[in-house]
Amino acid sequence: MLRGPVSKPFPSPANAALLYQQEGFDTGRAKLMGRHAASEGFLKGFVQHAEVEPLYCYTSPRDTAKHFEQLVAGFGNRRDVVWLNDADPSTPRLPGTLHLPDPNLVAAAWRRRGVGQRLYSITGVTHTTASAGAMDLITDLLTAPVQPWDALVCTSQAVRDTVELLLAQQQHYLARRFGATQFVRPQLPVIPLGVDGAAFAPDADARRAGRHALGIAAQDVAVLFLGRLSFHGKAHPLPMYLGLQRAAAELATQGGGRLHLVQAGWFANDRIEAAMRGGATALCPGVVCHFLDGRKPELRRLAWNAADLFTSLSDNIQETFGLTPIEAMVAGLPGVLSDWDGYRDTLRDGVDGLRVPTLMPRAGLGADLADRHAAGIDSYDFYCGSASQFVAVDVDAAAAAYQRLVGDAALRQCMGAAARQRALEHFDWSVVIGRYQALWQELAERRAGAAESAALQPGHAAHPARMDPFTSFASYPSRVLQAGDRVSARPGADVRRLQALLQMPLFGYMTRMAPEPHEYARLLASVQQHGPCSVEALLAEQPELRRGAIERGLVWLAKLGLLSIEPGS
Repeated sequence: MLRGPVSKPFPSPANAALLYQQEGFDTGRAKLMGRHAASEGFLKGFVQHAEVEPLYCYTSPRDTAKHFEQLVAGFGNRRDVVWLNDADPSTPRLPGTLHLPDPNLVAAAWRRRGVGQRLYSITGVTHTTASAGAMDLITDLLTAPVQPWDALVCTSQAVRDTVELLLAQQQHYLARRFGATQFVRPQLPVIPLGVDGAAFAPDADARRAGRHALGIAAQDVAVLFLGRLSFHGKAHPLPMYLGLQRAAAELATQGGGRLHLVQAGWFANDRIEAAMRGGATALCPGVVCHFLDGRKPELRRLAWNAADLFTSLSDNIQETFGLTPIEAMVAGLPGVLSDWDGYRDTLRDGVDGLRVPTLMPRAGLGADLADRHAAGIDSYDFYCGSASQFVAVDVDAAAAAYQRLVGDAALRQCMGAAARQRALEHFDWSVVIGRYQALWQELAERRAGAAESAALQPGHAAHPARMDPFTSFASYPSRVLQAGDRVSARPGADVRRLQALLQMPLFGYMTRMAPEPHEYARLLASVQQHGPCSVEALLAEQPELRRGAIERGLVWLAKLGLLSIEPGS
C-alpha cells in the first residue's frame, strides 16, 4: 500500500530512501545499458534481502511512486511503500540515508544544504567514469558540500583508482589556483554489483532445450558472449573471433564436435550490425555463429542455459565492473575474460576461468583524444572507440585460453563449479545488500560525530549558483513586496473569477506552485470583509507554516488582477 510519510523516522538505521526515476530501471528499453540492469538488480535485491520496514520511494510525481510500488510488488514486496516527495529535500531524514542509482552526489548535496546537512547521508554508485559528465560529477565533489558521512560506492578497485586520480588532480588544481588546503571527500568504499544466484542456477532440462533450439549437439561446445554488441563501446571482437577460430580448428582435428559462438545482445544501428556479422564471417569461418536479441529475457535465458563457457574480452574505458561475468559465474560457467578493470576483481585466473593480458600505451600519449572529446569534436562514443583502438588484447593468449577450455570438459566443469561458489559467496545480492546496509550504518555513526563541512550561515544562499530568483533578481522590479503594503480586492474578485482563470492554460500550469484554492478563498474573503489591510495583518491570520507560500501568492493574485497592492504609508 502506497502511503505518505509519518512524522518520525522508523528505527531502522540500515534503511534508505531510494531515488526512483522510471527510465533508469527500465531493462526492456531499446538501448539497454549496464546501468539499467544494475539499477533494476539492486532494487530487486533490496526488496528480497533488506529486512527493513517500510520501503521508501523518493521521487516527484506520485504516479511514479505508484509505478515503483507496482515494480517492487513484482519482486515479491508485501511491505508498505512510503512516498517521499523529492520536491522537499528534507524527506530522506526519515530513513536517514538517500541512495542514488548514479554518482550524482553533487546535486543532492547542494539541495540538502538548504535544509540541514546532518539530516541524512547520501550514497551513490559509479557506472562508467569515462564520460565528460561522469568525470565532472566526480571532480565537482571537491567543491560541493558533500560530507564525511556521504559515500560514492565504487564497484571495483579499478574504478576507485580512477576516482582517486580524478580527485587528486582536481585537488592539486584547486590548491594551485586558490591556495586551498582543506578538502572534504565522501567515503569511497568498494562494493561490487550483485547477482541473483537463484535465477541463474544451472538447469539440466533448460540446458537441453536451449541447445536443441540453437542446434547445438551434445558433443558440440558453445561459447557465450552476452552484452552490447559494439566493437567501439564494449569489446572489439577481433581477438575473440581469431582465438575461437584457432580453437575450432583444434577441436576439429581431435574429432570433436563443432564450436558455436552465441552473441546475445543488441546493435545500436545497422552499420554496427553489418560490421559485427561481417567480421565473424571473415575472421572465424569455422565457428558456428548465432546472434540473439539479448534484450528479450527469454532469449537471454536460452543463451545462458545453452552455453559451456562465457567470454568477454572487454577493451573499453567505459567499462568499470562488468555485470555479465558474475552472471556467468553464478550460472556455473567458466570464463575467458580480458585482464581489464573490474573483471580482475571477480574472476580468479586459473580458478574460475582464465584471464587474457591487455596492453595500453603509457600515460601522456592520449591527451589529444581527451581534448577532442572535451572540445566537442568527438562524441563520447567516438572518444571511447578511439581509446579502445589503442588497447590490445593478447590474441595468442586468448586463443590458448579458448583451446584449453574448449578441449577439456572436466576442466570446464571444475572451474564452473568454483565460479558459482565464489559468486554465491561474494556477489549474490543477499551479500551485496548486506554490505550496503553496513555502509549506511557506518555513515550514520559518522554523521553523529564528524565535523560538518561548509555549514550554512544565516543570510547566505545554500547554493550560490542556484539562489532564490527573488534574491538573484531583486534589482529587476520597481519595488519588492513589503509587510506594510496595503492589499485590497479589485472589482469582481471572488472565488468564481479565480476558478475561471485557473481553468485557462495561461495560468493553470502554476497551480502546483501556488497556495491551495481554499487558502485563496480565505484570503479573498478576508480582504473583502475587512477592506484594505496590510500584508502583515493578512499573514497574521494564516497558519505559520504556510505564511511564506501565501505571501508570494499575494503577488500572483495581483498578477491575475484580483488584488491591488499599493505601498504602505
